[in-house]
Amino acid sequence: MTDTSNRIDQTGSADSLVRSESTSRNALRNLPTGVAGLDAVLGGGLPEFSFNMLAGGPGAGKTTLAQQVLFANATKERPALYFTVLGEPTVKMLRYQRQFSFFKPELVGNAVQYMNLSEEALSGDLSAVLGRMTHEVERLNPGIIVVDSFRTIQPTASERASGMAMPMAPDAMALEQFVQRLALYLTTWEVTSLLIGEYNEPEQRQPLFTIADGILWLSQATDRNSVVRKLQAVKVRGQAQMPGLHTFRITNDGLQVFPRIPEQQSVRSRAPSRSDARVTSGVPGLDEMMGGGIPVGDAVMIAGPTGTGKSTFGMQFAAEGLRRGESVVVAVFEEYPEAYLARLRAHDVDPDALIASGKLCVSYLRPLDLSVDETLAEILANVKATGAVRVVIDSLTGFEIALAPTFREEFRESLYRLVGALTATGVTVFMILEAVSSSPDVGVTGERVSFITDDIIVQRYIEVDGALEKVMAVIKMRGSAHSTAFRRYTINEKGATIGDDLADFGGLFTGSAFRRPLAP
Repeated sequence: MTDTSNRIDQTGSADSLVRSESTSRNALRNLPTGVAGLDAVLGGGLPEFSFNMLAGGPGAGKTTLAQQVLFANATKERPALYFTVLGEPTVKMLRYQRQFSFFKPELVGNAVQYMNLSEEALSGDLSAVLGRMTHEVERLNPGIIVVDSFRTIQPTASERASGMAMPMAPDAMALEQFVQRLALYLTTWEVTSLLIGEYNEPEQRQPLFTIADGILWLSQATDRNSVVRKLQAVKVRGQAQMPGLHTFRITNDGLQVFPRIPEQQSVRSRAPSRSDARVTSGVPGLDEMMGGGIPVGDAVMIAGPTGTGKSTFGMQFAAEGLRRGESVVVAVFEEYPEAYLARLRAHDVDPDALIASGKLCVSYLRPLDLSVDETLAEILANVKATGAVRVVIDSLTGFEIALAPTFREEFRESLYRLVGALTATGVTVFMILEAVSSSPDVGVTGERVSFITDDIIVQRYIEVDGALEKVMAVIKMRGSAHSTAFRRYTINEKGATIGDDLADFGGLFTGSAFRRPLAP
């Protein structure tokens, strides 16, 4: 391998490279990161031979992310090389990383090589550190390099004052110059490299971030005992990355990124054109009120106080689709799937057989600190796996409570994007909302959300002759004629049934109904 300065001066080679690639705009090859959702955020993957920075505070997940990329791309022909400096010892790091499913012990020592540079770093001779790295790169000819990390060499002011710093610790200027030299080497070696560092946002102005081809920023946001992890592709040279912050989780499989909903709505380009086709609701009498059924691809919201049978209506909607051979996805937030399935059996369906055949998926999304993007990713994955044409969300109230506080503030906007991403593919969505307002314009977290849905059904209690009765009305259907009458309905062990209208009553909106005088 030639010297860096010589390689930089080889302008003739650079000119020939430009000429050879000028005929194709797709000459840039991307490496898969092995991180679910991250390739989409990066615009297709990690550009080959790029120099990338993984930045963020302690515990943000930088090392785990780097390990996933490393194991996803390491081969015996082009091994992966992982340099550690004064961070955790290699043995300790491997002890924890091997708990993840992406870790492959059989690759360690051949396709994946770990090099500890502590001895060279402790001497304070940064040239020796760079010399050792150059030697290992020339010896192994790696395809991917991870450097973790040189920020630990620089002691803090308190460490210097207490005498706890390394005797030969370099000053800030020398370390910065060294890291810039290292970055220059990484950009000229034909390797894909990742440099891990603990940086804060004001430090993005330093030259190192200018040299980098890609910058991934990982962070943790704490809000009222809730912690949300976020990732941002600040910079990706040569391709269009997804803008904005994307939430991610660290599970037994490593990192999983949930791209923002606006970017997931690219499926709109494949959305079917709106037709006159309808789906049956499964509730006797409701299709008649809705002008012949629910238009395919509509978002339906049913709202009412506790005990009015909202979940029963949603369950009948799901059961009707299953009886017709359609696939159905149900997202529950307020009860365990086992309880939901037990009640579904009363509607002449066998949920166990349907789940086994891939026709039904009931997912439990109750855990706190959810993000809207994570919820949508779960629902969309289930819709894709089952080929579902009906989705039930039970309920929006439980959904909001399950969200991390950071996302509750923008719940209305997020809900709009979620519904749009689902209905864009022709899926009919049935949403349940706990609402106690007497207004027909349903509210979520105090905000008007009628624009989010195509169809709105309102349920309420009224007092008639000293007793409570359940009544309902269809108050909105976008682009379709519908009944405007209030109707009684009853609920038994088989479900809900719509009854007669209440044309001879007044005061239904107030909840205190009264009989109108009979006409002479």
